[in-house]
Amino acid sequence: MGVGLLAGALLARLKRFTQHAWCQSVIVLVNLLLIVFTMLPSFSAHVAPRIPLRLGKAYYALATAHAALGTLAEGGGLYILLAVGTSLLPARLRIRNYKLWMRTVLVLWWVVFVLGVATYARWYVPYMFRE
Repeated sequence: MGVGLLAGALLARLKRFTQHAWCQSVIVLVNLLLIVFTMLPSFSAHVAPRIPLRLGKAYYALATAHAALGTLAEGGGLYILLAVGTSLLPARLRIRNYKLWMRTVLVLWWVVFVLGVATYARWYVPYMFRE
């Protein structure tokens, strides 16, 4: 996903806006599927029942931060898709400053990606090296 986001950003820089739109749209929609079918069930089963009592533990804090910021990033991506790529939203809700919105969401996605890697490492890496 990260490589796809960078490829999409490169396409925009090269002024290949149609390819950029398709690339980023696919990434956002595939990510939505991953969230709904993988991440949400896992979070609901393993983390949400223990909030707020265990937020002081890295295991839960990382997953919660990843989920909260990931929700903002995915919501931002979906909003951009609707506001820029369709005429479904009224004119007053459409985006005027494309670069600011897209760059902000891209930075947020990278923060979420790093938190996701940290969450994965905290949850699974210690168990991989046990005997």
